[in-house]
Amino acid sequence: MFTPRLQALLVLVASAAVLGLAPILVRLADTGPAAAGFWRFAFALPWLLLMVLRPGQAAGERGPGRPSMLMALAALFFVLDLAFWHYSIAFTSVANATTLTNLTPVVVTAVAWLAFRERPKALFLLALAVALAGAWTMSAGADGRQGPDPRLGDAFAAVTALWYAGYFLTVKVLRGRVSAGRIMLWSTALGLPLLLAVSAALGEPLLPGSTTGWLACAGLGLVHVAGQGGVAWALGRLPAALTAVTVLIQPVVAAVLGWWLFAETMTPAQLLGGAAVLAGVVLAQMSARHRKGAEAVAAAPVP
Repeated sequence: MFTPRLQALLVLVASAAVLGLAPILVRLADTGPAAAGFWRFAFALPWLLLMVLRPGQAAGERGPGRPSMLMALAALFFVLDLAFWHYSIAFTSVANATTLTNLTPVVVTAVAWLAFRERPKALFLLALAVALAGAWTMSAGADGRQGPDPRLGDAFAAVTALWYAGYFLTVKVLRGRVSAGRIMLWSTALGLPLLLAVSAALGEPLLPGSTTGWLACAGLGLVHVAGQGGVAWALGRLPAALTAVTVLIQPVVAAVLGWWLFAETMTPAQLLGGAAVLAGVVLAQMSARHRKGAEAVAAAPVP
């Protein structure tokens, strides 16, 4: 029999691997990048509604409840996160787009330290320098064969880390009073029309043009529920530092699938830069492991 800790670890590994499918499905969605985010939300919404309506929940947590201004803010951050990330996938390699978004824990830890008025440790400053140097190396080392505009795509991916940090910090505040299921439900429901508006404003094709595209969009919905939900469930049962390191499986899975399905390769400089980014994230977690306030939000899984 699996121990509760081992069970949570297995769920975490599986969820991180599922999240690694997201950039592949965006590429296969056969629609605009923001439109792919719209369909991700649209297909996820019924599953999220079933989650909050299922029996056996604690008193006061069953049912959708009502949205709040903070939920609307979380939705806005998540919409910006998906829009920028999906466009980064369109312009650069799957590996770069996924690895650079993993700067989120570094950003969240830095903001949390500022919010808690705690001076950063020397190890965190080193982690920040290593991660930023790695991000620059990944972008500068592109040979032009990773996408139509790798530099622009890398910039979008780096900015995605900022938006996702805002989302997770907002969720941290909400989690003190609202269940995770309700937060996911309302951030998705409120973000749905926003992504539709972004897609329309950019003149993107909304409807997938093939059966494969529709299946990819439906798959994005399942990734949204199973991947994000699985990591959130495991985070409540495992140390945050362990969770943050384990979810780094995602960029590895995404890079392997990008190489297998799209023949994407990485230059030696990009491989070195990617390793530096992930090392910086791990060092940031090590520097925060004794700071419970910062640690709780520093383990943010990528989109």
